[in-house]
Amino acid sequence: MATAGRLLQNLVTGLRTHVASSRSSLLNSTQGPRRRYLSFHRSDAPLAGPSSFSLRSHTCGELRSHHVGHRVILCGWAQYLRQDLFVILRDFSGLTQVLIPQEESASHLKAVLSELTAESVIKVTGTVRRRPAGQENKMPTGEIEVITEDVEVFNVCCKLPFEIKDFVKKSESLRMQYRYLDLRSSQMQKNLRLRSQLVMKMREYLCNVQGFVDVETPTLFKRTPGGAKEFVVPSREPGLFFSLPQSPQQFKQLLMVAGIDRYFQVARCYRDEGSKPDRQPEFTQVDIEMSFVDQTGIMSLVEGMLQHSWPAEKGSIKVPFQTMTYEVAMRDYGVDKPDLRFNMKLIDITEIFTVEVEFLRSALSQPGGSIQAICVPSGAVRENTSCEELLNRTQAKPGDLLLMAAGPLHTRPLLGKLRLRCAELLESCGVSLRDPSAFHFLWVVDFPLFLPKEDEPEQLESAHHPFTAALLEDAHLLYTEPHKVRGQHYDLVLNGCEIGGGSIRIHKASEQLHVLKNILKEDPSLLSHLLEALDSGAPPHGGIALGLDRLTSIIVGADSIRDVIAFPKSFRGRDIMSRAPDTVSEEELKPYHISVRWPTEGGEEGK
Repeated sequence: MATAGRLLQNLVTGLRTHVASSRSSLLNSTQGPRRRYLSFHRSDAPLAGPSSFSLRSHTCGELRSHHVGHRVILCGWAQYLRQDLFVILRDFSGLTQVLIPQEESASHLKAVLSELTAESVIKVTGTVRRRPAGQENKMPTGEIEVITEDVEVFNVCCKLPFEIKDFVKKSESLRMQYRYLDLRSSQMQKNLRLRSQLVMKMREYLCNVQGFVDVETPTLFKRTPGGAKEFVVPSREPGLFFSLPQSPQQFKQLLMVAGIDRYFQVARCYRDEGSKPDRQPEFTQVDIEMSFVDQTGIMSLVEGMLQHSWPAEKGSIKVPFQTMTYEVAMRDYGVDKPDLRFNMKLIDITEIFTVEVEFLRSALSQPGGSIQAICVPSGAVRENTSCEELLNRTQAKPGDLLLMAAGPLHTRPLLGKLRLRCAELLESCGVSLRDPSAFHFLWVVDFPLFLPKEDEPEQLESAHHPFTAALLEDAHLLYTEPHKVRGQHYDLVLNGCEIGGGSIRIHKASEQLHVLKNILKEDPSLLSHLLEALDSGAPPHGGIALGLDRLTSIIVGADSIRDVIAFPKSFRGRDIMSRAPDTVSEEELKPYHISVRWPTEGGEEGK
């Protein structure tokens, strides 16, 4: 082994020497300006890097004072052109100031550079020097500049719909229409690169540390009963359609039946539900499933993965994360994804008031009736208020504001929304309430397994999905009082946003059939393949899916997940850049046995 190690070390040393010699020869060659350069880092740097295998020797953002005297090749976009004196050259890594030569002997170079338009793409060869005293700035490359010796124009840019500068405000529709230009901004470049690094570290942790297998699952599948609306894809067989999967849920359970044991996938998922700031018709999940595991095991795995992959520049995160039951979350915060960066809890003050007041008596007589309050600091309670017991219970101080609501259980979600709105209003007035650099993780557990349907309260639907197992202590209620059953479902919340959800699954076919047929009133034949699989020796298993888009957007502080997705959809679920979805001709639809009927002026349909 020692001999092999020495041989490897000698080989690396030889390669570095060869690379250094080759690079020196290439950079000092007297060939014409249009020759192609092989490019490498300095001989003491790794062979692979952002400049390897390209025309450049360095990126625009990496040059520093220790590069003074080096002859370099830079490629990028002309961001600024200043008084025929210099060009600010930009690439993904940053900016470098490139001097335009003023000597008569270099008039051809001056002419080329002076006539450039912003965002033109060029290659510059030159020598790094220190900036004159007093001309340094705070840019990472602010101590140096490059004296131009040669330039090649790859592409001259036409007039653009907006400037590629972070301080230039663009409408959302303009950003979506010219997304390839919007992506040139430094913030979008940083966002996408951070996302890439995050995914790479997650893969590293799951594969190399925990022994998971990365398995790709199909995009064309069949309709799943219940849950979100799915996109339908026509097939060439009359009347038969595929659906795009909401998630790989069934496939990952089938992989556990298959004995894969530990699966993950960076999965594309689809829901035909339009767009919101934190939702897209197509999105990405870090999808995970394990066999022979319990809830605690899944939660510990996710905590370890996030700790391993967390960007160093965002500080560190502490594990284990705080855990809270669904009941406590709804009681104290009115939502199942509470933001713990500020207090202002909901407080039950029912016992303080008598029911002699008519509107209170009416509210408290309803099922689950109660009186809730929020104490908003620095509000407007009079100092001489006489309700001492109320002040003690809510810990309100002079100048605070008490917001109270009386009614059934639905008053809690209303106050939960009001709590968040109060935080927004206070912050808009300059009150420091939520630290934007803080990251508060929270596990919410013990959710109801089923909830009443909004349009049919007498009918139950899955709170999570129909494959979630009941808590062991509640399992017997599945057959008698299913509305009282709690599930082995766990959500991961970050700063008041749900970034992940998972559960321990039903692994017995008889139990799964009962849930589908008798509780949810779904046709079990739609899931016959899964039921047969569970009857084929399915191990206990569970998993989770993390919303990669939401997680990344919170890490970078973006207002919308569109700012961490390369080519997102608009609020209406459309691709404004390519104008998709688009029409398809009758001739193209014939193989799919589909015809389109358009609404007529009278409201009737016409072909």
